[in-house]
Amino acid sequence: MGEVGKVLIVVGVVLVGVGLVLVLGGKVPWLGRLPGDVAIERKHFSLYFPVATCVLVSAVITLILWLLGRHR
Repeated sequence: MGEVGKVLIVVGVVLVGVGLVLVLGGKVPWLGRLPGDVAIERKHFSLYFPVATCVLVSAVITLILWLLGRHR
């Protein structure tokens, strides 16, 4: 039962993190508008792909999971 408890704690922490991002996401004006994000706008077409934002979010999540994994 100990492993199930650890999994539930990690899932809870992840849900809290996602909730904070959703609540505070609009209050961070630079998030989603980093220098490496691609934005193409044409007459009847627009494409936005946040490359730099994805890399930043991936690095933060990787760091958090690495720190959580070290304590096992």
